[in-house]
Amino acid sequence: MTDPAALTADLIRCPSVTPEEAGALTMLSDLLSGAGFDCIRVDRNGTPNLFARWGEKGAKCSFGFNGHTDVVPPGDPGSWTYPPFSGHVDDEGTIWGRGATDMKSGVAAFVAAAIDFVRETPPDGAIILTITGDEEGAGRDGTLALLDWMEDQGEAMSVCVVGEPSNPETFGEMIKIGRRGSVTYRVTAHGIQGHVAYPDRVRNPLHALVRFLDELTDTPLDDGSAHFDPSGLQVTTIDCGNAATNVVPETATAVFNIRFNDLHTADRLDAEIQALAARISAETGVAITLIPNVSGESFLTEPGPFVDLVRSVVEAETGIEPVLSTTGGTSDARFVKDHCPVLEFGLVGRFMHQVDERVPSSEIHALKRVYQRILGAYFA
Repeated sequence: MTDPAALTADLIRCPSVTPEEAGALTMLSDLLSGAGFDCIRVDRNGTPNLFARWGEKGAKCSFGFNGHTDVVPPGDPGSWTYPPFSGHVDDEGTIWGRGATDMKSGVAAFVAAAIDFVRETPPDGAIILTITGDEEGAGRDGTLALLDWMEDQGEAMSVCVVGEPSNPETFGEMIKIGRRGSVTYRVTAHGIQGHVAYPDRVRNPLHALVRFLDELTDTPLDDGSAHFDPSGLQVTTIDCGNAATNVVPETATAVFNIRFNDLHTADRLDAEIQALAARISAETGVAITLIPNVSGESFLTEPGPFVDLVRSVVEAETGIEPVLSTTGGTSDARFVKDHCPVLEFGLVGRFMHQVDERVPSSEIHALKRVYQRILGAYFA
């Protein structure tokens, strides 16, 4: 049997801070190749990625797992109880280190589940693992690169489970069947600099910017939908770089982020926001320019056979009926959803990205059992 907890600890010992691979994908490739998986490195623009398939290419039934081995920086190592890349296992069986929760444990669980499943009960179909080193970074050359390569090569997943930590507090309580979209705007208001005592000679960009942000945030975007909470808009910074108290600045900037549900698209939101900026620019004489960066559109995997299968397995294994949720930030499921139906189920995310990130070994073993039972139910 492949031990997912030991594999988690070994992966943590690879300091794979985005975009460094640090041996993590090489380790997985060697392990999977030894179990009969065809493994191919699909690196793009220096970003490391791994594609692994057991079974025939083009199989009618092809189950996919997706995850990442890259991690966020650990911060000050001196703040950690144990060194962040030690993979220390304490007396209670808890594994400590960066990536313990997000998400080397999830990768270890589905790799171990896939290996043991094909050894014990070789399925009539294929199992595909797509593992990236670019989830915590920009994401442009990670899972997207893998999916682009798969399309070129005629490789396909019928369905996919992303192993991100999906549970807020208790293992088994939540399955993610969708995510909100995300777009970040950088705003610049262009005025005319001058002395505050001569308002007729200036155009204050801060006044126009504050008015724009006030109107933008004054009315809620929506009241939510069947599977989504209300969309939210948050202003994260306003700045003009002005140290003088008697000078109107030439420019002022702001940044805001919108997490939007399935009542919107990024394009429709942009049309409304650009129209508001144009109106205020015309009324104030201060030009407002916007630069949007769309991280992903909202998506939903409708409840049906695939969702029901995973939900029933999770309940059978944990004794908890999981909630179907679309909460949280973004994940690589936002890319996979354009390839095949996708959902997310993994460990409890309480300690992800924190100092002293850690995970109980028992939960990693439980996650492996869930994944292995999902494979059994799917191929049955």
